Amino acid sequence: MLEKWLKESKYTVILTGAGMSTESGLPDFRSANNGLWNGKDPGKIASTDALNQNVKEFIEFYRHRVIGLKECKPHKGHYILADWEKRDIIKSIITQNVDGFHKLAGSKNISELHGDLQTLHCQKCKKEFPSEEYLHGHFQCSCAGVLRPSVVLFGEMLPEHALNFAADESERAELFIVLGSSLSVTPANQFPLIAKQNGAKLVIINIEPTDFDFHADEVIHNRKIGEVLEDLDRAFKLY
Repeated sequence: MLEKWLKESKYTVILTGAGMSTESGLPDFRSANNGLWNGKDPGKIASTDALNQNVKEFIEFYRHRVIGLKECKPHKGHYILADWEKRDIIKSIITQNVDGFHKLAGSKNISELHGDLQTLHCQKCKKEFPSEEYLHGHFQCSCAGVLRPSVVLFGEMLPEHALNFAADESERAELFIVLGSSLSVTPANQFPLIAKQNGAKLVIINIEPTDFDFHADEVIHNRKIGEVLEDLDRAFKLY
């Protein structure tokens, strides 16, 4: 049914979560083997308190994240979504991921709910820098402010413009597709419901079941996102 709905929909919106990133080789946050938070307290290393009171550990944690990020790249699924946007098959992407891979793949209409690790900014003057500054050992702005990643830290609010864009797109959706999200984090898990309440078809594609599966019109488990997107893309090119 997904192929049929995707062809018929005049306004398709995508929500991507950690499962989209792990297929590029990036770790997720809480997996048993290599989750980013394994053995760590997020409140102590990825928070506003850490930035203000334990800045060396804060920077070291994020420096390692940037190193890991630069070792990976967007996978085929990211490029398919970018191509679909150009071909008007999808309208927008809402993402919980901070890898910036949707933008690198060429997508334009994106709500990055949790920010972007590809960019740093000065905590003091707000000037922006590429995250490669961390790789070169540059952790301070010329104004003496700390260079921090442009991601949402624990203790910070999500960017209002990203939330408003996501809510507006969810309301407009005729088809809403979740790719690689457990839908365990608010407010991201509310956008599929907003779409459903406004009449959209809801499809959830995730390795494991989610608590929102019973809301979905179609659920796909135990398949890689990239494979599903490649199958759909082939069908579109034959259409």
